[in-house]
Amino acid sequence: MAKRPTTCPCGLPAPYADCCGSLHTGRTTAITAEQLMRSRYSAFVVRDAPYLLRTWYSETRPRTLPLNDDFEWTGLEILSSTGGTAFHTEGTVEFRAYYLTDNQAGSQHENSQFTREDSLWVYVAPVSGGGATGR
Repeated sequence: MAKRPTTCPCGLPAPYADCCGSLHTGRTTAITAEQLMRSRYSAFVVRDAPYLLRTWYSETRPRTLPLNDDFEWTGLEILSSTGGTAFHTEGTVEFRAYYLTDNQAGSQHENSQFTREDSLWVYVAPVSGGGATGR
């Protein structure tokens, strides 16, 4: 895993340990689909594949998740969301994640589907969008 940051990479003004770090360690669980989305982005930043697999819907979860060390994730922008609150069982979060690779800037755009499994929010799959683009 990568070095743990002090400021949370998810973009919220909080220390990593009190924000996404508390979800990564299992101290807390995501209350909303957006919170899970942010924590999953942060897991890519710190290269926490076990957390990513743990928060993936059982029917769409891959067996393994090799993470590309050539990507440096540089920012997350939440574009929109539907449902996904503490009172919902499903939701979507549209986001754009920015990265650098081989000194090239790019972004990944996705509208992700989330559901509850065993009462916990989990990532299901992309709804639309997706893919990497240079910028």
